[in-house]
Amino acid sequence: MRIRIVDAFTDRPFAGNPAGVLLLDAFPDDGRLQRIALEVNHAETAFAHRLPAGGEADWALRWFTPATEVAMCGHATLATAHVLHTTGAHEGPVRFATRSGVLVATPGEDGSVTLDFPTAPLTPVEAPAGVAAALGAEPLTVLDTGPNIRDLLVEVADEKTVRGLAPDLKALAVHSERGVIATARAEDPTRGYDYVSRCFFPNVGIDEDPVTGSAHTALAPFWSARLGRPELTGLQASPRSGRVRTHLRGGRTLLSGHAVTVIDGELLV
Repeated sequence: MRIRIVDAFTDRPFAGNPAGVLLLDAFPDDGRLQRIALEVNHAETAFAHRLPAGGEADWALRWFTPATEVAMCGHATLATAHVLHTTGAHEGPVRFATRSGVLVATPGEDGSVTLDFPTAPLTPVEAPAGVAAALGAEPLTVLDTGPNIRDLLVEVADEKTVRGLAPDLKALAVHSERGVIATARAEDPTRGYDYVSRCFFPNVGIDEDPVTGSAHTALAPFWSARLGRPELTGLQASPRSGRVRTHLRGGRTLLSGHAVTVIDGELLV
């Protein structure tokens, strides 16, 4: 099996969010997929195989963290589309059949990829007891993000607070199925981004995700409503960092970014 490591939501290597990408003839058993993802040990590893022509999708796509399979992953989808386009395995928009329905990735003339994902339904909830202590900041707003991403979206006071978070991950894990998205308005929008976020996903084996496409399907409607614009740019302020351009279209959210292949090798076992 040929395996590539791709940094997604960045235009330079060693930034953004790394994902493993394997293009297969068919999916092996789930145990083997999980063992490969554990060996790769990035936030997600994507496995894809071509589907017969004439159907609703071109490729089947699955995503695994080192600990479990997930229902949606933006950065590994972008990474897979990048591999398909840069290797000539697929031209033009690619339709992926996934656990979250058919997701479309469209290449741009500038080398970027735009993902068409379902917008997360946001439901205001009361801040769970203990979440402020676990996160290390007082929530201003808390929302449930629905069944696809299964996070709590937590607005905090400001960008400085987001950047300074050092959560108790064990305590944070009890408050949602996947984890917590912490966000605040950008301190200075002239720096090229409108809001900041960080994502902590201890329940799927990811202490802090570097750049999370799926989280932006919740961040986009939240901040578009606050800022009054459908098109925004989010900065995920992890140590690796990365930017996601978002365009809210009602029930769909477009996520755009670049990717860079940094490793191209062969799985020998």
